[in-house]
Amino acid sequence: MGRLHHRTALLAGLTALTLSLTLCSCASQPDGSPGDAMASVPRSPKSTSTDVNPRDRAQLRQGGTLNLAIAQFSHQWSPIHADGTESSTGSVTKPLLPTFFRSDAAGTQTPNPAYLQDAHAELRDGHQVVVWTLNPKAHWSDGTPITWRDIEADWRAMNGKDPAYKSSSSTGFELVSSVVPGKDDFQAVMTFDQPFSEWQSMFNGAANAPLLPASRVSSPDLFNTAYLDAIPVTAGPFKVEKLDPATQTVTLVADPAWWGDKPLLDRIVFHAMTPATMAAAFGRGDIDLFNNGPDVAGYEAIKRTKGAVVRRAGGPDFRQLTLNGRSPLLTDATVRQAVFQAIDRDAIAREDLKGLDWPPTTLNNHLLVANQNAYRDNSLGLSRYDPAEARRKLDAAGWKLDGDVRHKDGRELNLRMVVPAGVATAQTEAATVTGMLKGVGVKVTTVQAGANEFFDKYVNRQDFDLAVYALLGTPFPASGSRASFAQNSGNNHSGTGSAAVDAALDRAAAAPDAATASEAINQADAELWKVAGMLPLYQRPQLYGARANLANIGAQGLSDIVWENVGFEK
Repeated sequence: MGRLHHRTALLAGLTALTLSLTLCSCASQPDGSPGDAMASVPRSPKSTSTDVNPRDRAQLRQGGTLNLAIAQFSHQWSPIHADGTESSTGSVTKPLLPTFFRSDAAGTQTPNPAYLQDAHAELRDGHQVVVWTLNPKAHWSDGTPITWRDIEADWRAMNGKDPAYKSSSSTGFELVSSVVPGKDDFQAVMTFDQPFSEWQSMFNGAANAPLLPASRVSSPDLFNTAYLDAIPVTAGPFKVEKLDPATQTVTLVADPAWWGDKPLLDRIVFHAMTPATMAAAFGRGDIDLFNNGPDVAGYEAIKRTKGAVVRRAGGPDFRQLTLNGRSPLLTDATVRQAVFQAIDRDAIAREDLKGLDWPPTTLNNHLLVANQNAYRDNSLGLSRYDPAEARRKLDAAGWKLDGDVRHKDGRELNLRMVVPAGVATAQTEAATVTGMLKGVGVKVTTVQAGANEFFDKYVNRQDFDLAVYALLGTPFPASGSRASFAQNSGNNHSGTGSAAVDAALDRAAAAPDAATASEAINQADAELWKVAGMLPLYQRPQLYGARANLANIGAQGLSDIVWENVGFEK
């Protein structure tokens, strides 16, 4: 359960700059969701690690079906739509849609030759220009060639100029003034109004920003509805055989019209199920790979399963608590800061990560994890567990204790915490947070979200006061985070932010060097602590259960899956 939110996930560097990692709501996940054979032996998590059982294609057999677990059977299958940022949507669509770059374990970007012959930035008349030269063999599943018109249509849909397009993020696209053809239809010339150092994040799978066809995004109605309960057009090594809401499965088959390396697998079947049932399904042999996340019972079950391994990686993913700043009870930043200081994050991290061979270290930065370059604590004390200060802040904000619960203007300070049913980690966190907030006079009412409802019904609709889930990282520190934290962004589920946050993220994205970008990222983080919309908890381990003979997929870290190379050993 992740969310590329778009990030999501939110969830990272890397590209033109050498910062490393950041987080994007591009990918979010409720968690509990769900290394090699020796992965049960603790080793230090590294932000650039990956654990995928790498094998040459010649070592793998042709054919076979890969069964994967996902946390949600989605309603919106466009990963660039605001409602399509949940990680299950990204998992299903990545083998199907064009992504122009591939990321390695360190976040370094290289052009994906299936779609891109060349891409480079240059200066023309004082403006940054990116020239995209497409592979003329690339085409959509309806036979239409992939051309500059698709790039132009996606830019118009995602640049934020027309709010009728409900896009997941406008980052980078809002800086573009024009997209015109180059030497022919297979070259697009994109001109920027201001520098954007992370331009490689555009049309990039690691940033959960694939290219969609102009035929399905050229109007707001098409953009918002074409991929509702359907995946009508694709352009990847696999195509859709069946979307089956009755069985909650999505079946992909190798596309014989694919112009790249022939996929090794015949079929990929995604099975939507609650995280609590994934380990058992894996143990029965129903699925071959699942994201266990910080679930101790699942971790132990993987280690007991014959022919299975734990695959683990460190990465830019983190567990966090979102406070809905648009809720009438949480509009005051002082109240949100009080909630921060009433929560013992060390206790939550210890409980969540107990038994996982993973250090329970709290995270004091919204944009970088502790083993990344430039990481520092900018919280000005707001990350410190301090219930006495939390009480003082609530008193100052006019919420006075009346019995066991605080009241103001006839209202009770009763926060609705939405929790995904069947996720043990979230259930424990809800009980822990309820007890901690009770200690400062804040009541918490838990709302259980059913299957497929946590994001679609509650988080995406901002129908909550408190929600805990993971943000999954991307290789793009500034642009990957903007969708989660910028004001009025489709993925900013806290509804908080400030002009100072936006300006700092913009400075980071336009920075000419890593040092300048690092300073701007930390300035943005300091401002995020002040607005108090999201409380980082801890770096989340990437722990997967996998069949031992499954190759080129697993705990990816920052790396991308090359789907045509995924297969089983001979």
